[in-house]
Parts: sequence; structure tokens; C-alpha cells
Amino acid sequence: MNGGLRIALLANLKANAPKSAWEPPDRWAELDSERTVKAIAKALEQGGHRVTFLEGDIGLCEKLKSGKFDIAFNICEGHQGDARESHVPALLEMLGVPYTGSKVLCLALTLDKPMAKRVLAFHGLPTPRFQVFEDPEAALDPVLSYPLFVKPAAEGTGKGITGDSVARNDGELRRQLRWLIETYQQPALVEQYVEGREITVGVLGNRQLRALPPLEIDLSTCPPEERGIYTSRIKADLPTAPRYLCPASLSKAQVRKLSRLAVAAFRALGCLDVARVDFKLDAHDREKPCILEVNPLPGLSPGISDLVFEAEAEGMTHAQLINAILDAALERYPHLARQPVEERALVMA
Repeated sequence: MNGGLRIALLANLKANAPKSAWEPPDRWAELDSERTVKAIAKALEQGGHRVTFLEGDIGLCEKLKSGKFDIAFNICEGHQGDARESHVPALLEMLGVPYTGSKVLCLALTLDKPMAKRVLAFHGLPTPRFQVFEDPEAALDPVLSYPLFVKPAAEGTGKGITGDSVARNDGELRRQLRWLIETYQQPALVEQYVEGREITVGVLGNRQLRALPPLEIDLSTCPPEERGIYTSRIKADLPTAPRYLCPASLSKAQVRKLSRLAVAAFRALGCLDVARVDFKLDAHDREKPCILEVNPLPGLSPGISDLVFEAEAEGMTHAQLINAILDAALERYPHLARQPVEERALVMA
């Protein structure tokens, strides 16, 4: 690409989050910090581009229409609704603005964790058995057995996951279900608990996909009250408490299998440009990998985010990672190299 692009860097900052009386304490855990946004802007500027940060709120439409941007680098998580991660991409498509990352359907699907698991299962990909609870007193499906893992059906960044998320009997299950459904005002997802190592694998690209080195999240160094669980508190408030081991200590066969499953999950859910696939290795079944979640909006904060650690293990700087995501998106928009931004701006008038 000759010359720099005019890039709208779109994000939702924690500092700008709306407030409400009912919100749980971790409601805005998935939103980004100013530090992260500045780091991404700096990386794109190092790639020779002109970057303008825009908050992804209800005023975004007018800002985009007046900006004449070539492309948006989107990391918006959204503020409300069970498809909130897809709101900004839907707006961008309506305005005709190209953007990085996955599209509307993928972002809505992956935030709906039960539906995403159904798609994974349809494609024959391993994911723990599960049940969705709207009523905390509903009967437990007989295919499930204790221990069970309880989490919100449509949240990210570990929201709603605490040291009590593993239920080992009916009393613990009902107590956690009542708290979660009332606190987060949504159904609960109950999965067969998989005891074992936490592994995550990043994926970059589109036609040619690149699986990054697997990373293990070692929680043994975390406070005992977290009970060995990758909780919302650890992710949001104690990100340096775990040990991040990358590349993870795995056999070549394990790495190949994890990479293959990560790529297959990326394809099955329709991800684009970048995603992160989270696994547990079943300690009671020869470390068989189970897919927990697929995140098409992985964290991109230097020194904190899993994907950044994985890229570093591959020899990529933070700036190289950010520009690799941009380059993957540009391959999907070949007209950017031909059509002047002023002409594309007419679409948004």
C-alpha cells in the first residue's frame, strides 16, 4: 500500500462508560484503557498511517460521516444488549466504511456463548456439554454431572466468573445460578467442568491462517480466594498475578492439534483477521483439548494481553501485530488501493 491511510481507531473506553444504578461491579471490565488505545494508535502511526481515536458511542455516526476515513480499526465492545459487540460493525457497514476484524454475524454469535457452542458442536469440534438456565430452579439435564461451571450466557472478559463458579453439588449450583441470573439479568450457561491446564491460541489472517504459539495461563500464583479459576477479578484487576507461559510446555503433536482446532473454530464461526481460541486440557482424559470460547475481539494491550504475548513468542513486536491485523483486513478491501477516500465518502453523505 503506497502512502498512509486515514484510520479511525474505534474503541470503548472504561472512562467513558455510561453508568446505571443496577450494574454489577465488573460490568465494564471488557472495555479498554487509554493506555491500550494509545499503544494501538502509536503502532498504526509507526506503520505510516494517520490515526484518529473515536469513542464508539451513539455519536459515532456523525463523527464518521465528517471524518472521511479510509478504514476503521475496530476494537469496540459495545455498551448494551446481547449483541453489543456487533453494533459498531453494523453501523460501519451501513455507512460503507471498511473495518478490521470480524463482521456483524460473527460478533453477535460469539457473544452468545450457548449458540457459539452449538455451532462448534455441529462442526464436530470439542466443547464441554452444557445447559442454559433461565430459571435457577430448572431441572439439571441428566447428561451433566458435578462438578459444573457456571457463567453468564453473554459476557466477556470473565465477567460473572468468581471463585464460586465451580459448583460441586446441587446447593452450590442453585446458589450460583440465583446470584448470576439476578445480577447480570440474563440466562446462565452451565458447562461440564473441565479440570486441567488453561491454554489459549491466537489466529491471524483470512485465506491463509496463522496460528500463534499456544500460551498457558498458570493460575497457581494467584490469590487463594480465586480457587484456581481464571476469574473476572484476575483478568481485570490482577492481570500480572498469573504466569503466562509462552510457548506453553506442550508436545509437537499437542501444538499441531491445538493449532488445527483453533483454525477450525475460527473458520466455523466466521472470524476474520484475528481471534483467540481458549481451551482447557482435560486432566482426566489424557489432556484432550476442549474449546471453551472463541473471542474475535481479543485484548491488544501490550504487556497484558494473551494475544500480544503469543505474538512476541513468534518474534512479532506489538506494532507488527497491530499492523498485521490491519494488513489482513486490507486484503479484503482491494479497492482501498484504487479508490480515493473522497469518492468513498460520498457513500456516507
